[in-house]
Amino acid sequence: MAESGARSEHLRRKMRILTLNNISSLGLQRFPADRYQTSAEASGPDAILVRSHNMHDFDVPDTVKAIGRAGAGTNNIPIAQMSQRGIPVFNTPGANANAVKELVIGAMLIAARNLTGAVRFVETVDGDDVEINRVVERAKKNFAGVELPNRTLGVIGLGKIGSLVADAAIKLGMNVWGYDPNITVDAAWSLPAQVHKAHTIEELVRRCEFLTVHVPLLDSTRDLIDARRLAMMNPGGVLLNFARDGVVSNEAVLEFLGNGRLKYYICDFPCAALRKSERVIALPHLGASTREAENNCAVMVVDQIRDYLEHGNVRHSVNFPEVLMARESPYRLGIANSNVPNMVSQISTAVAEAGLNIHNMINKSRDDVAYTLVDVDSPVPSQVLDAMSEITGVLALRYLPLQDE
Repeated sequence: MAESGARSEHLRRKMRILTLNNISSLGLQRFPADRYQTSAEASGPDAILVRSHNMHDFDVPDTVKAIGRAGAGTNNIPIAQMSQRGIPVFNTPGANANAVKELVIGAMLIAARNLTGAVRFVETVDGDDVEINRVVERAKKNFAGVELPNRTLGVIGLGKIGSLVADAAIKLGMNVWGYDPNITVDAAWSLPAQVHKAHTIEELVRRCEFLTVHVPLLDSTRDLIDARRLAMMNPGGVLLNFARDGVVSNEAVLEFLGNGRLKYYICDFPCAALRKSERVIALPHLGASTREAENNCAVMVVDQIRDYLEHGNVRHSVNFPEVLMARESPYRLGIANSNVPNMVSQISTAVAEAGLNIHNMINKSRDDVAYTLVDVDSPVPSQVLDAMSEITGVLALRYLPLQDE
């Protein structure tokens, strides 16, 4: 049953937004100052904005109605617990895609031209200009590289980032193969026609000299790139991981760097084990670390949180179904419930028995959670809200009138 204290949404007071990390001011400014208050110390918050803060040991207040992650990954948020409480968790897929794409392209260039080793070498050269020039000219052949045109890149995961990487690589003259059995319609539309389709990861790995992964870390993707698949890669290949730590097996990487089958492993996730090899280039989690990406993520997540708090719409949630309904009445109910039979019927019956006319209604489900928006033609009495919140299976009930009553 939903807690009755969280059932009604009247905008008589300012909505409180708790920020657990620094969030771009460009995004926070999209909260109207007359209706919202944002603070890193907000008590009784209506919503939480977070970037990398670990929320697994964080006591989420009962007042919280939504959590927004200013970024794509949500491993730092207890998703299952939030689902059980009827709290949607939003993220911002694609908002940092260009930043990650540029880093991947930069990483390929670093590997192709052996730039890291070259920089390290120059840092060791001493002497006057004549001596430095003599040593450099003699040693530069050790850092000769290759050019990217006509090289083959394999892209695993063709979402926004993977598609942008594929497009940029094609413009650099590379041959690009892609693999993504779960590609969305939107991603398919944005994917360059020149990308060759691989039917299996094994088919893709066998073809490529550069391999980049862009998938979330799930049970099904942990150690997705392991020793068996690395053994299929062309000798001297380059592996790039700007997705998630754990998608690539560190043990397998060290093995294949050691035997020379893998030339470089470039990732965004430093760890103690990988420090054993000079052919590992580990960056300090820079994927989304640009001013533009931080702004894009903040703007996107604030808009999503506002739309949910004010209108109950759900867009880009990782645990709720996508539910969007144009407002045709000032009186709206948003109901999150367990995805079990007869819930819609019970909700409709409760509304009808109260003498309320349903103007519009939408219901969708995702895994164990279902979500319903109901527009009615007249105000909803508090006793009706109390009765609906007592329906077994209702996780959260919110009343969203457009004006105070």
